[in-house]
Amino acid sequence: MPDQDGNPVNLSDFAGKKIVLYFYPRDNTPGCTRQACAFAQSWEDYSELGAVVIGISKDSVASHQKFAQKFHLPFLLLSDPDLQAIRAYDVWQEKKLYGKTSMGVVRTTYLIDEDGTIEKAMPKVKPDTNAAEILAYLREKKERKA
Repeated sequence: MPDQDGNPVNLSDFAGKKIVLYFYPRDNTPGCTRQACAFAQSWEDYSELGAVVIGISKDSVASHQKFAQKFHLPFLLLSDPDLQAIRAYDVWQEKKLYGKTSMGVVRTTYLIDEDGTIEKAMPKVKPDTNAAEILAYLREKKERKA
Protein backbone atom coordinates (compact mmCIF):
# COMPACT_ATOMS: atom_id res chain seq x y z
CA MET A 1 0.00 0.00 0.00
CA PRO A 2 1.18 3.55 -0.51
CA ASP A 3 2.34 5.68 2.39
CA GLN A 4 1.60 9.37 2.89
CA ASP A 5 4.26 10.23 0.28
CA GLY A 6 2.94 7.75 -2.27
CA ASN A 7 5.79 5.28 -1.73
CA PRO A 8 4.82 1.58 -1.77
CA VAL A 9 5.23 -0.15 1.61
CA ASN A 10 5.11 -3.84 2.47
CA LEU A 11 5.23 -5.23 6.00
CA SER A 12 8.07 -7.46 4.82
CA ASP A 13 10.14 -4.25 4.53
CA PHE A 14 10.33 -4.35 8.33
CA ALA A 15 11.51 -7.94 8.82
CA GLY A 16 13.48 -8.19 12.06
CA LYS A 17 11.54 -5.37 13.73
CA LYS A 18 8.39 -5.30 15.78
CA ILE A 19 5.51 -3.53 14.05
CA VAL A 20 2.75 -1.66 15.85
CA LEU A 21 0.06 -1.73 13.18
CA TYR A 22 -2.91 0.37 14.11
CA PHE A 23 -6.11 0.76 12.15
CA TYR A 24 -8.13 3.91 12.62
CA PRO A 25 -11.34 5.27 11.07
CA ARG A 26 -10.38 8.65 9.61
CA ASP A 27 -7.76 11.38 9.42
CA ASN A 28 -8.40 14.64 11.26
CA THR A 29 -11.21 13.40 13.48
CA PRO A 30 -10.87 14.06 17.22
CA GLY A 31 -10.24 10.48 18.38
CA CYS A 32 -7.96 9.58 15.49
CA THR A 33 -5.96 12.76 15.96
CA ARG A 34 -5.48 12.08 19.69
CA GLN A 35 -4.43 8.50 18.94
CA ALA A 36 -1.94 9.55 16.24
CA CYS A 37 -0.48 12.31 18.42
CA ALA A 38 -0.05 9.87 21.32
CA PHE A 39 1.91 7.52 19.05
CA ALA A 40 3.96 10.48 17.81
CA GLN A 41 4.79 11.56 21.37
CA SER A 42 6.04 8.04 22.14
CA TRP A 43 7.75 7.50 18.80
CA GLU A 44 11.30 7.72 20.19
CA ASP A 45 10.41 5.21 22.92
CA TYR A 46 9.07 2.82 20.29
CA SER A 47 12.21 3.28 18.19
CA GLU A 48 14.44 2.52 21.19
CA LEU A 49 12.50 -0.72 21.68
CA GLY A 50 13.03 -1.66 18.02
CA ALA A 51 9.40 -1.12 17.05
CA VAL A 52 7.98 0.61 14.00
CA VAL A 53 4.59 2.36 14.19
CA ILE A 54 2.31 2.23 11.14
CA GLY A 55 -1.20 3.65 10.92
CA ILE A 56 -3.72 2.46 8.31
CA SER A 57 -7.03 3.94 7.25
CA LYS A 58 -9.02 4.11 4.04
CA ASP A 59 -8.13 7.78 3.59
CA SER A 60 -6.25 8.87 0.47
CA VAL A 61 -2.51 9.46 0.20
CA ALA A 62 -3.18 13.22 -0.02
CA SER A 63 -5.31 13.14 3.14
CA HIS A 64 -2.59 11.19 4.97
CA GLN A 65 0.06 13.63 3.82
CA LYS A 66 -1.87 16.63 5.14
CA PHE A 67 -2.66 14.82 8.40
CA ALA A 68 0.99 13.80 8.94
CA GLN A 69 2.26 17.31 8.17
CA LYS A 70 -0.34 19.09 10.29
CA PHE A 71 0.42 17.02 13.40
CA HIS A 72 4.14 16.31 12.70
CA LEU A 73 3.62 12.55 12.65
CA PRO A 74 7.02 10.81 12.40
CA PHE A 75 5.66 7.41 11.38
CA LEU A 76 4.09 5.90 8.27
CA LEU A 77 0.42 6.24 7.41
CA LEU A 78 -0.75 3.76 4.79
CA SER A 79 -3.66 4.40 2.47
CA ASP A 80 -6.09 1.51 1.98
CA PRO A 81 -9.06 2.89 0.00
CA ASP A 82 -9.82 -0.56 -1.45
CA LEU A 83 -9.98 -2.01 2.10
CA GLN A 84 -7.53 -4.83 1.29
CA ALA A 85 -5.59 -4.74 4.59
CA ILE A 86 -8.60 -3.46 6.51
CA ARG A 87 -10.62 -6.52 5.49
CA ALA A 88 -7.64 -8.91 5.81
CA TYR A 89 -7.17 -7.85 9.44
CA ASP A 90 -10.94 -8.06 10.02
CA VAL A 91 -11.37 -4.46 11.18
CA TRP A 92 -14.12 -3.56 8.66
CA GLN A 93 -17.15 -4.25 10.80
CA GLU A 94 -20.66 -3.17 11.57
CA LYS A 95 -20.76 -0.15 13.86
CA LYS A 96 -23.64 1.51 15.66
CA LEU A 97 -23.72 5.24 16.29
CA TYR A 98 -26.75 7.15 17.52
CA GLY A 99 -29.01 4.23 16.67
CA LYS A 100 -27.76 3.94 13.08
CA THR A 101 -25.86 0.93 11.81
CA SER A 102 -23.11 1.27 9.22
CA MET A 103 -19.89 -0.41 8.15
CA GLY A 104 -16.59 1.13 9.19
CA VAL A 105 -13.13 0.62 10.60
CA VAL A 106 -13.12 -0.56 14.19
CA ARG A 107 -10.12 1.01 15.93
CA THR A 108 -7.77 -1.98 16.39
CA THR A 109 -4.05 -2.39 17.02
CA TYR A 110 -1.88 -5.39 16.18
CA LEU A 111 1.61 -6.01 17.46
CA ILE A 112 3.55 -8.03 14.91
CA ASP A 113 6.79 -9.69 16.01
CA GLU A 114 10.15 -9.70 14.24
CA ASP A 115 9.19 -12.84 12.29
CA GLY A 116 5.94 -11.33 10.95
CA THR A 117 3.62 -13.20 13.32
CA ILE A 118 0.81 -11.40 15.13
CA GLU A 119 1.91 -11.37 18.76
CA LYS A 120 -0.96 -9.37 20.21
CA ALA A 121 -4.32 -8.13 18.92
CA MET A 122 -6.13 -5.29 20.66
CA PRO A 123 -9.66 -4.77 19.30
CA LYS A 124 -11.77 -1.70 20.03
CA VAL A 125 -8.92 0.26 21.60
CA LYS A 126 -9.37 3.68 23.12
CA PRO A 127 -7.55 6.47 21.27
CA ASP A 128 -6.29 8.12 24.46
CA THR A 129 -4.66 5.03 25.99
CA ASN A 130 -3.71 2.79 23.06
CA ALA A 131 -0.16 4.07 22.48
CA ALA A 132 0.70 3.91 26.20
CA GLU A 133 -0.74 0.39 26.56
CA ILE A 134 1.33 -1.01 23.69
CA LEU A 135 4.44 0.78 24.96
CA ALA A 136 3.94 -0.64 28.47
CA TYR A 137 3.51 -4.13 26.99
CA LEU A 138 6.75 -3.82 24.99
CA ARG A 139 8.69 -2.52 27.99
CA GLU A 140 7.37 -5.30 30.24
CA LYS A 141 8.30 -7.91 27.69
CA LYS A 142 11.80 -6.46 27.35
CA GLU A 143 12.27 -6.47 31.15
CA ARG A 144 11.20 -10.12 31.32
CA LYS A 145 13.84 -11.03 28.73
CA ALA A 146 16.59 -9.13 30.58
